[in-house]
Amino acid sequence: MKILINILITFTAFALMEAIAWLTHKYIMHGILWSLHKDHHYKKRGRLQRNDLFFLFFAIPSGFFIVYGIAQEIGIFLYSGIGILFYGITYFIFPEVFFHRRLNWFNNSSSSYLKAMRKAHLTHHKQGRNKEYSCFGMLVFPIKYYK
Repeated sequence: MKILINILITFTAFALMEAIAWLTHKYIMHGILWSLHKDHHYKKRGRLQRNDLFFLFFAIPSGFFIVYGIAQEIGIFLYSGIGILFYGITYFIFPEVFFHRRLNWFNNSSSSYLKAMRKAHLTHHKQGRNKEYSCFGMLVFPIKYYK
């Protein structure tokens, strides 16, 4: 039963990160910290970008939760930190590796979900700083991108 609860905490933290990432992307990355994020939209993709600093927004709380959870033996912190970590890994693999090809790990996929996810992400890039009509999520996006 305890393992199931820990898995549920991890999955819940992972799922909540989609909403937190959406809000952060829309209101911080496309808002007050656009100066750090804009190279992700407009400049030629290189190995490193100023936008890469945003990983700290999630890595620091994740690391803190994991260390604190282990030190204090508080499972909810530990497994929440692991859920945030898994979301961060997913965020690295899909937008940075699969969509932008910053590493040559994947080239194509026949998955309709991954194709729709890529289309939503690329549409977001075409809209630049526009916060009204752009898709800010990574894993959840409107059904219209499947067409």
